Amino acid sequence: MVLPRAAVAKWAEPDAPPGTRVMFLLKEKENTPALFTEMGELTQDEWRETARWVKFEEDVEQGGNRWSKPHVATLSLHSLFQLRSCLMNGLFMNDLVGSDIPTIFNTVIEQLVKSGDLLAENKEELREILLRKHVHQYEQAKKNGTGTEKSGFLSTVRSISDIGKSFSHGKNLSKIEEKPEGPTASAPGAAGSSNQLTLPKVESVPKDISNEESSKGNMHFLKKLPAGVEASNVLIGEVDFLTRHICCFIRLKTAHQLGDLTEVPVPTRFIFLLLGPTGHGQQYREIGRAIATLMADEIFHDVAYGARDVDDLLDGIDEFLDQVTVLPPGEWDPNIRIEPPTKLPSQEKRKQIGQELFVEPAAQKSAKKVVEEEDEHAHGNDPALKRTGKLFGGLILDIKRKAPHYVSDFTDAFNLQCLASICFMYFGLLAPIVTFGGLLEEATHQRMAAMENLFGGALCGVIYHFFAGQPLTIVGSTGPVLVFETIVFDFCHRFHINYLSFRFWVHVWTAVIIFIMVVTDASSLVSFITRFTEESFATLIAVIFIYEAIMKLVKIKGQLDMINYSRDFVEGGFCSCVTPTGKPSVSPDHARLVIKSTGLPIPYNDTFIDYSAANLTDCRTIGGTFDGTTCFPLYDKLLMSILLTVGTFFLATTLKKMRNSCYFPSKVRQLLSDFAVMIAIGTMTLVDISVGVNTPKLNVPNTFRPTWEGRGWFIPPFAENEWWTAPLAIVPALLACILIFMDQQITTVIVNRKENKLKKGCGYHLDLFVLSFSILLVGFLGLPIYVAATVLSINHINSLKVESECKAPGEVAQFVGVREQRVTGIVTFLIIGLSVLATNVLGRIPMPVLYGVFLYMGISALGGIQLFDRTLLLFMPMKYQPDTIYIRHVPIRKIHLFTAFQIGCLALLWVIKSIKSTSILFPIMLVVMVAIRKGMEKAFTTTDLKYLDDPMPDFHLRKKEDAKRRQSEGETVEIEFDNENQATIHAVKTEAHLHIPMASGNVIKIPLAAIQEPSHSINLTKEVNNSGMWKHISSADSKNSLVRDVPPATSEPTTSRGEVAPIEQPEEDDDPIMIKVIRPSPHNSTSNLTENTPLLKQESAKTTSEEEEPKV
Repeated sequence: MVLPRAAVAKWAEPDAPPGTRVMFLLKEKENTPALFTEMGELTQDEWRETARWVKFEEDVEQGGNRWSKPHVATLSLHSLFQLRSCLMNGLFMNDLVGSDIPTIFNTVIEQLVKSGDLLAENKEELREILLRKHVHQYEQAKKNGTGTEKSGFLSTVRSISDIGKSFSHGKNLSKIEEKPEGPTASAPGAAGSSNQLTLPKVESVPKDISNEESSKGNMHFLKKLPAGVEASNVLIGEVDFLTRHICCFIRLKTAHQLGDLTEVPVPTRFIFLLLGPTGHGQQYREIGRAIATLMADEIFHDVAYGARDVDDLLDGIDEFLDQVTVLPPGEWDPNIRIEPPTKLPSQEKRKQIGQELFVEPAAQKSAKKVVEEEDEHAHGNDPALKRTGKLFGGLILDIKRKAPHYVSDFTDAFNLQCLASICFMYFGLLAPIVTFGGLLEEATHQRMAAMENLFGGALCGVIYHFFAGQPLTIVGSTGPVLVFETIVFDFCHRFHINYLSFRFWVHVWTAVIIFIMVVTDASSLVSFITRFTEESFATLIAVIFIYEAIMKLVKIKGQLDMINYSRDFVEGGFCSCVTPTGKPSVSPDHARLVIKSTGLPIPYNDTFIDYSAANLTDCRTIGGTFDGTTCFPLYDKLLMSILLTVGTFFLATTLKKMRNSCYFPSKVRQLLSDFAVMIAIGTMTLVDISVGVNTPKLNVPNTFRPTWEGRGWFIPPFAENEWWTAPLAIVPALLACILIFMDQQITTVIVNRKENKLKKGCGYHLDLFVLSFSILLVGFLGLPIYVAATVLSINHINSLKVESECKAPGEVAQFVGVREQRVTGIVTFLIIGLSVLATNVLGRIPMPVLYGVFLYMGISALGGIQLFDRTLLLFMPMKYQPDTIYIRHVPIRKIHLFTAFQIGCLALLWVIKSIKSTSILFPIMLVVMVAIRKGMEKAFTTTDLKYLDDPMPDFHLRKKEDAKRRQSEGETVEIEFDNENQATIHAVKTEAHLHIPMASGNVIKIPLAAIQEPSHSINLTKEVNNSGMWKHISSADSKNSLVRDVPPATSEPTTSRGEVAPIEQPEEDDDPIMIKVIRPSPHNSTSNLTENTPLLKQESAKTTSEEEEPKV
């Protein structure tokens, strides 16, 4: 950042806004460490700690045995004004040299005597008081037996939990660049240039503290402080030998640990001392709280580090007062403690005051613009979705983007949070795979079943997560894939075509078409998929999960055991198994297989099964139904199943929320939260085993072999099919491509949303490339297709979320990103493939428990969807509506209309999916939704869609590009001088200023706000003098200088505040120079001039040589 010298001369004046003066000071000071502030009050024979600040205030309660809850500090304006007066009239010792308390305080006493604030005969009394012992609250707690360091149940739990360190926080995230949280300034653009997850580093001792020194002090509280923290000590008290107060603000040149001065063993940088006569203790206490609160403020903290004199501190207080909000005393009780906010507000706006005076490099400003545009346009402006115009262009860029992070994708997974995610996703995947395998078995007549689904999941999952561009996406078998397989099998069955061989060619053509999409950068079409389509699709899948969990629970009613019993006597009553009417619950082929494998004494052949020979226990197993007058169902299975499902859901939900609970140490809460689903499954399984009710159990194949005996693991390309079946497969392959492309890319877009704060980039083209290979492979092996599963991917993201590790009292952990790695997906699918070896254990898990997991996954996926939140607004009175950004800027009527559009599309998708004859059109309807969203632009303004949705790419970008170019280019205007010496200067007008070349080669910038009319007269002399730019113009080099010679900068007089005094400006001429701006007609400029690039650098010499120079 380059600061013009003339700007300093103008804005360093005393009448400049304090925020502007502070801004200049902050630009000179960077990398200031965080501060811990402690306030000690003088008692009879010691200094006693009474309050402390990290981010919020904590006070020692009146009982003296405990700290208060952290709360927002509330100050009176009177105390701030008194503090300002104390600093103005007190002693300011800048960069004091001293490494121990006696040396520092001896120097302070000598300065107080020298300044007349302290009588010489009071020196020894003051020295004795300043060197008294400092007693801290944690020492008192130990003496009184109330400390939690070495006693109590919670201390034992904390000690045990410390073994595991942190599970879901970011401090164990290896290969991640760490930065301490707090008011640390960084180079512009540094945050955006890092592709790694940046987390605050905690639980570390400053480098200059030795092991011996660090063993003293409150080590448990030290863990809560950021790395490299320094201390600020506030000492206040009443003494009887003073007749007026003495105040001293000390900043040490080098921070040192000063014995027992501070509660924690950190070096002290600042000391504020305030002593005065007795009777004013409450005022001293409020002044001490005021300076301590200021030291905890992000802006004043930086001012204190960079202050050159006391006037800089006063500017910091004035800037703080400018930002203060006053609460009326009649409407608020000052004794009420304000709870810390959930999220701290950003202080960047306070730092931007006067920012326009800095000249930023053009490259840096353009980088900022790019970042702002990307934030505004979300994934539509993602470089990964831009068409390169080259074959394989997008794929090559994806590989270059992901290659640097490939090693860290494995090393970042070494933590317990990833282990918890593996356990959760294993059970979240296993049950759908087994269930989906059963549906496939029925739809394809055993050509593919649970065994094929397990093998396909293990193979596709491992390959995908090893090489995909976005490994956080979880692949799975989806409903549209099942519909597609059913249609293809029915087609083959009708025309007597071998299903598996025909399916092989369908997969070959599908892989080829998707590969062509990768070659031609077809993934750029994803930019048309906005939040409108994403949320409708994600909500549909989440609702399907919830609906299926409930319906599967209800279907258990059809699996109840039956006994021959009646409450009333029924003569001749009976109950028997009979042939099912309508569609049987178990297909005859499967029933024959069960009879054969279990050896049931039931006669059967290829066309007949004697259901009447089955007893009541085996009747449902072979798909029979019950008939009789005394058939009595046992509802214990249904009741137990409901209890298991509801118990699993509530236990998983409750434990997941334990992270923000008030119970147990933080490490224990993190452990319970990370393993919430695993604990819920284990607990409810043990409950089911202990009760002993025959609930439905998970059925996993126990042998690795194809389900259907008429097939092998390798599918022949033709078998008994004709050659023309190969080109015929192109037709269903086109439909499969639409289905796979939309299913895959919508889920990937949801995973890559900016809300997830991913750092390692995405790879839409690489994902499709890996998917095309896996599709070809499963077609050859006769396995189901695996594509991105929306709800599973959302829950995978949720299980890997990382929160800030900074645990300052009162501070709420903030979401900082996701553990981006490949290990969880790879290991999960490996275990899925090995499940056939653990059928004895998995067979004990009740299916209702897994239904509870489905319910949990569906409801948790709805939590981050804006459509769900906006739907709730329909039933919420206006006064209870949340303060969201779209409610602030969009009329509620438009919000409800937008929600109605989405709900209508959601209902349409549900109907099409539910009807078997139209379900194949489901992927095409997703494309139709994109068109519907484009048509909605006629019903909503651009502002409405900006806050409710993402902007869609424009089909015609020429006009927008031309508009942006005109904004960045300079427009040449002519300036005529209305004085005796008529002349014309060719100036350049940009977006905010008029740039006028001078004879010396310098340029004057006049704000366009001063020009109100198309042709407007400007007093050039006044503008030059007022702007302060006249100091840039060298009078020695030009006979047409606008001002007289000025003294050198080194001899400029200073004011009492140490600032550069404003140089006396020349008197205004009686005949000032008046210029007239004439705007020419628009033209196409070839120069690309911005506010931050030197204007007329090359043109000024030519202009002044060709035209007569204006004269004063």
